[in-house]
Amino acid sequence: MTTGNLTPEEEAVLDEIEEEGIDFLRLQFTDILGTVKNVSIPASQAEKAFEEGIYFDGSSIEGFVRIQESDMRLDPDPSTFAVLPWRETEDGAAGRLICDVIDTSSGEPFIGDPRSALKSVLAEAKDMGYSLNAGPEPEFFVFEEDEDGRATTKTHDAGGYFDLAPKDLASDLRREMIYNLESMDFEVESSHHEVAEGQHEISFKYADGLTCADNIATFRAVVRATAAQSDLHATFMPKPIAHINGSGMHTHLSLFEDGENAFHDGDDEFNLSDTAYSFLAGILEHAPAITAVCNPTVNSYKRLVPGYEAPIYVAWSDTNRSALVRKPAARVPAASRIELRSPDPSCNPYLALAVMLQAGLDGIKRDLDAPDPVRENIYEFDEAKREEYGIETLPENLGQAIDALEDDEVVQSALGPHVAEKFVEAKSAEYSEYIAEVSEWEKEQYLETF
Repeated sequence: MTTGNLTPEEEAVLDEIEEEGIDFLRLQFTDILGTVKNVSIPASQAEKAFEEGIYFDGSSIEGFVRIQESDMRLDPDPSTFAVLPWRETEDGAAGRLICDVIDTSSGEPFIGDPRSALKSVLAEAKDMGYSLNAGPEPEFFVFEEDEDGRATTKTHDAGGYFDLAPKDLASDLRREMIYNLESMDFEVESSHHEVAEGQHEISFKYADGLTCADNIATFRAVVRATAAQSDLHATFMPKPIAHINGSGMHTHLSLFEDGENAFHDGDDEFNLSDTAYSFLAGILEHAPAITAVCNPTVNSYKRLVPGYEAPIYVAWSDTNRSALVRKPAARVPAASRIELRSPDPSCNPYLALAVMLQAGLDGIKRDLDAPDPVRENIYEFDEAKREEYGIETLPENLGQAIDALEDDEVVQSALGPHVAEKFVEAKSAEYSEYIAEVSEWEKEQYLETF
């Protein structure tokens, strides 16, 4: 029996919880670094969660608040309810709700909540008359586990790009992942083996900005959980094995205005509108700072090196994949978009989409002009030719990327002061710790030589 204070959407979730025999609910949110956190409650507390929220100690979450400001509240978003397919047992099932984090002292969205940061930029876009559509292409590796259940770097299969069985032993595993994703209302568009052994890609349909970020967080959880059921380890680490391709998360972006694709112009050579060109120019101008958020680990920069199909050159093209931004072919006006190829799947999806959108909006506000496309293979350019074309490169390491972020007020504004400060603090510490370490490679090269 409900109290009548619930919305129709919340009422519908309560009905579904009862129909599906849900015993527990996982209330999900992410910390600033993109790690998914959750608070588990009995399904009998669902109504209370909708009406009052669920309180938790925010001081224990990375980058949230100081101990004296620790009271936080989770407000579930009813549109995100889903049954967790890998939790279905004879004893019942579990459901998932993604939550917004609320500051209990003010009753306002918490300034350190990544989902709230994305919502703020989406609201700015709405004020300008735009809504964001985004479509990610996350790649991942599947590795075997050792006898203790710990991840190894022994790949699950020996397949290559678009291979079939017997080389691609993971086709059944990908199929199970897709079943689980579809049971959570994903519309999976394609899946295939990627270039490297043990590497895969599952692409799902584009969505509005907030739903896309929610979907990426859910996707990573589903892929990991499905692999674990087969005693395998799926990882979104950008470069788990040296000397082979790393994992990216190419992201397709477009803006809509009054229900029409604001990026499309049928009279343009590339079917791109002035709005699209300005958005593209904003992405290129802010690319170094964006990289800190979209490629947020030390390991990310082992992927962003020449020779492994990684986009390190700040340029755009309609014909080749060596540029940072690509203009994919579009069969219909609604599909006109740009593809940012630098992000990797270790990023916080909420913050990554927030900085991409903010950079593009800045280009529109300032009416920036995009440079000419580069149709040649930039990988084959020498330094002199890159200078002739005015092509810069992305930051070479996390330290350079953090410096770029600290110098870019526009990208920082997408994060907000609290998130920007905590993000820079955490990532600066990570990089400082990394450069102080002595690697096995260094020992092998130098220990007996000098």
